Formats: sequence, structure tokens, C-alpha cells
Amino acid sequence: MGIAQELFRTHGPQYLERFGQAMPAVHGKVIQAIARCRSHDNGATVYQCAACGEHHVTHRSCGNRHCPGCQQHKSYAWLARQLERQLPTHYFMLTFTVPEPLRAFVRSHQRLGYGALFEASAGAIKALAQDRLGADTPGFFGVLHTWGRQLSYHPHIHYVVPGGALSNADSRWHGSSTGFYLPVHALSPIFRAKFRDAMAAAGVLGDIPAEVWAIDWNVNCQAVGEAGATLRYLARYLFQVAIAEGCH
Repeated sequence: MGIAQELFRTHGPQYLERFGQAMPAVHGKVIQAIARCRSHDNGATVYQCAACGEHHVTHRSCGNRHCPGCQQHKSYAWLARQLERQLPTHYFMLTFTVPEPLRAFVRSHQRLGYGALFEASAGAIKALAQDRLGADTPGFFGVLHTWGRQLSYHPHIHYVVPGGALSNADSRWHGSSTGFYLPVHALSPIFRAKFRDAMAAAGVLGDIPAEVWAIDWNVNCQAVGEAGATLRYLARYLFQVAIAEGCH
């Protein structure tokens, strides 16, 4: 039994009884899943040795993406899939960050906030690729991170983007230079405006501090060459929980 699982099994029920009503329901489910991981509560699989006939009983893992004991194999499988999908071109990593005054709102409206974060950032890339590259179909995928290096709540999305876009008008690939993809000073206001439109459509605009719409939203674009190194970097974090076994 790991330290995290021992803590959740020992103190989880009392914690949930005291704070369960004030925390997101998904957090309570994570605590319960980790506490039950590899226990009889999850059932068991019986293996029989082909040589001696001896039976071995293994309790099933929880498979929860926040469980520190269940994620390593998923990281390897994800990385292998992404490496196979690389295009023979240069790549960039774009990072879209939620400004600090907005984070409390996003944390209390996670489904709405994360969905809008993806839609607004992806929409900004598509809009500017059409304008600057003359092509309407850029290729990219994004990975959401919700915590920073100091383990504070810090939602942001990393996009891995090949340097160019496909045009449906002429069926050709419109490549960018190796050192520059899209201007971040133009991505930022588009990103902000699309997120604001989504909040207005959801009827929650009045719950967000007005200062959020008056500040620049942080967007970063970094040339990374071929995508392999960036994919390996993201794979380390994609299936890693903020507090893992061995953390102090």
C-alpha cells in the first residue's frame, strides 16, 4: 500500500464527511477510487501457472487517472501513439494560460471553464492560421494541465502544432517558417474574446471579475523543431498526479 492510499483509507471517510459538501463531487470520487485501488472492493483476477497449476489472485486496480499507481503504462502507450502520428515537418508548442483573476471561477465551474478554454484557444489558432497562413485547417492537439510547479491551481493548455496548415481551397500545405508560427500578441485578444463569448452564452458573465476582460491573456509560442522531445516532455506530466509517491 502506498502512502497516498494509506492516507485516503485512514482519513478519507472523515475528510469527506467534513468537507464533502464543499468540494467538487469528482474529487470525492478520486479519494474513494484511490482508497479502493488493488483491494477486494474492486474485485480480483485469478491467474493459473501453466507449468505448476498454482493459482495467483491479483486485486484489480482502480484505473483512475489521478491514482499514482495506475498511470505509468498509460504514459508509454500515449507517447507511442503520438510519435507514430508525427508529420515530417517542424513543430511548435503553444501555451494558453488562464489569467489569475479568472482561476477561482474556473475552479468552481470546471466542466464549463475547461470546455470553453479548449474551444476558445483552438478557435483562436484556427482563426489566425486562416489570416496569416492562408489555410483553414491547421493540425494540432492540446493537453490540459491544472497545476503549476508549486502545486498551485494554474489551468493552462499546451498545444503541439505542426508548422503550417492545410488549405481546402487549393488542397495544399501552407508551411510556416521554422522559427515563427503565429503572433501571440494577436492570439491573445482572440482567445480572450472567444472565452468571453462562451461565458456570455452560458449566462455566467456576471460571475466573473470585470478586470479579467481588461488585461492581456498570456499566450506563448515556442519553436521546438521535431515533435519528439516535446511529446516526451508532455508524456511525463500527462498521466502524472500532482502529489505522487515519494513527494515530500
